[in-house]
Amino acid sequence: MQRKRFEWKTRSRSLMLGERTLIMGILNVTPDSFSDGGKYSDPDRAFARALELEDEGADIIDIGAESTRPGSPRINEGEELRRLVPVLKRLEGKLRVPVSVDTYKAAVAEKALEYGAEIINDPSGLTFDPQVARVAANANGGLILNHMRGTPETWNRLGSMKNAIATIRIELDAAIGRARRGGMEPERIVVDPGLGFGKRREQNSEILAHLAAFAELGRPVLVGPSRKQFLAQTEESAREFATAAAVTASIFGGAHIVRVHNVKVMTVVTQVADAIIAAEYVREPEEREAPPPRHGSPSEEPRRRPIRPTPSPAGPTRRSGPSRDPR
Repeated sequence: MQRKRFEWKTRSRSLMLGERTLIMGILNVTPDSFSDGGKYSDPDRAFARALELEDEGADIIDIGAESTRPGSPRINEGEELRRLVPVLKRLEGKLRVPVSVDTYKAAVAEKALEYGAEIINDPSGLTFDPQVARVAANANGGLILNHMRGTPETWNRLGSMKNAIATIRIELDAAIGRARRGGMEPERIVVDPGLGFGKRREQNSEILAHLAAFAELGRPVLVGPSRKQFLAQTEESAREFATAAAVTASIFGGAHIVRVHNVKVMTVVTQVADAIIAAEYVREPEEREAPPPRHGSPSEEPRRRPIRPTPSPAGPTRRSGPSRDPR
């Protein structure tokens, strides 16, 4: 699939999307995230990890100070800022790549943008606090609209969505409308169909299978499959293989950005997937689905009968043994 190219405007730069897959590296500064909770809650360790993610190939660092794992409780604005601000202060001016902050609170978004964040990644798609759009627009920041059903506390009780792809597309379109009413320019908006976030396991696979449907929204697409529960793996190494498969499927489906924990490994995955996509568009012109010659056309070559091998006069040739590849 050939991805449409976009220029995504953030606070102080433009990111070109579609030429290759951009990698958003996840940095959770929470005590309770499902994958790495507590690992980077210390500001110094979080600072070091952000620099490491950049060195490993991250194009964007996404910092989250409130967990959205299933069943997790909501925290107040003060606690989220207590976790977030010390990290942003240490990172200000230290990275070459933009910082995104994962929050659905307008006050937290405003403070994050003051401390150098370029992008706000709203996991609720502006359903919790529509004023996030106004805050991002006032700062000329980028905005990611993620699709979420219900809240993390209620996900385990939600029924299955009917017509999942159509529903998510309609609700993301509504989120774009909320962002536009809040003053956001369309070239600053990216959409995320929200793997997990209240979907049943099989519906996450359905999203990946039909990711191209979200291109109809006319905005770049971000996908975050990393270590999600729908991948159904308990061992860490198996989760990385499963994530790699989901990342590859996302890219082949048209994702412009993938959000991952293990940037070092997924950089290699994205490079291979991008090379495969690029190979489809470097064939010689005559190889690109040339129409078959019309019947009776002078250019049509007559079919030739296959040449049968002539038996050797010395009798059948002895078969050699099976070849062995060196190991």
